[in-house]
Amino acid sequence: MGHRILLVEDDDGIALPLIRTFERESYEVRRVAEGLPGIALVEQEPFDLIVLDLGLPDIEGLEVCRRVREAGYNGGILILTARGGEIDRVVGLDVGADDYMAKPFGLAELLARARALLRRTASSVSHTASGPVPVPVPVPAVAAPALRVDRQSRRAFSNDAELPLTAKEFDVLSLLEQDRGAVVTRERLMDEVWDQNWFGSTKTLDVTIGRLRQKLDDSGGTVQVVTVRGVGFRLEDGAEDA
Repeated sequence: MGHRILLVEDDDGIALPLIRTFERESYEVRRVAEGLPGIALVEQEPFDLIVLDLGLPDIEGLEVCRRVREAGYNGGILILTARGGEIDRVVGLDVGADDYMAKPFGLAELLARARALLRRTASSVSHTASGPVPVPVPVPAVAAPALRVDRQSRRAFSNDAELPLTAKEFDVLSLLEQDRGAVVTRERLMDEVWDQNWFGSTKTLDVTIGRLRQKLDDSGGTVQVVTVRGVGFRLEDGAEDA
């Protein structure tokens, strides 16, 4: 089955070329012009990627992003906006977006970023006709008393409770857990998680780390992401920032 994309964009001049571009790649595209119908569709149908405009006629795109993440959507979210300032980018990433493109943009670059997000989310959710269902958990590739990461099913557990991670959050945690206790540099995290298709600020890494820390804290586990100033991050049990 091809990837399913939800396009939330009220401007026909932007939406129609995007739909044609995605359909040429054999993606199935659903388009809505307002945020609330988009939220309702995500609750009813499975999507691998949401391409989301911020300037919607009914509610802010940031609010759409926040609500679908809180409802458990773990696929990719690519934000489109006429507002290109760094503060706007950070706010978008902070509420759960994976990538951010300022208008006007090139279709080729947008398609490259969409492909990158789809590659990282393709194995994170299993779909049925009625929507996402949990993937059976095989023997985990890596196991630890407080935290275990199953790379095959792209699921992570803290204190035996599944962490509700986005694709980027999982990739960062997986890389840190792979070298648990060792420092993973910022450069390596950016290269391996965001790859060559990322053209934005490295602040997106700090935002993702912040969300990951919060989710680990909320789980009640002892594992922490520790900052090694000027170098990168490491995963430890109950440690303080260095």
